[in-house]
Amino acid sequence: MAKGIVVYYSRSGNTREMAEEITLAMNDAGLPTECRAVDKVRADELPQYDAIVIGSPCYYGQMAGPIKQLVDELVGCHGHLNGKVGGAFASSANLGGGSETTIVGILQTMLIAGMVIQGDPQGSHYGPLSIGKPDDHVKRQCRRRGQRIAALALKLVAQPNSHAFPV
Repeated sequence: MAKGIVVYYSRSGNTREMAEEITLAMNDAGLPTECRAVDKVRADELPQYDAIVIGSPCYYGQMAGPIKQLVDELVGCHGHLNGKVGGAFASSANLGGGSETTIVGILQTMLIAGMVIQGDPQGSHYGPLSIGKPDDHVKRQCRRRGQRIAALALKLVAQPNSHAFPV
């Protein structure tokens, strides 16, 4: 059975709130999904999930250290995330504070791992981002992203040979 995980790091609670919205949407869309803080996740656990979404606050235009550490540890799982669905989201304190570069940094690691990334022609193209506390618009974007990731993961799992990408 397909399953997902949303992994996040949050000091202020803003990124956690976004993670919870995405997780709720993924569950509501029919993909059983866990929401876990990065310090409660080991890299070697991630290959068991069909959809992996990672969120981070923006620190100097980059992902937070604990998220980067998890990403670095994924080197030991190289090849095991191939064909999994990925997604990212971020929060920052300021407009132009680097949230998009943080999201793209996370997505780059997922692409290198062979993960499938789905953009969005509406709203948050790379992934949801919040400036400060997530407002209703950001929460809608989080729910939309969660629904889209869940739908794609369920579609790929339902067609087993569709994501049997060569390693």
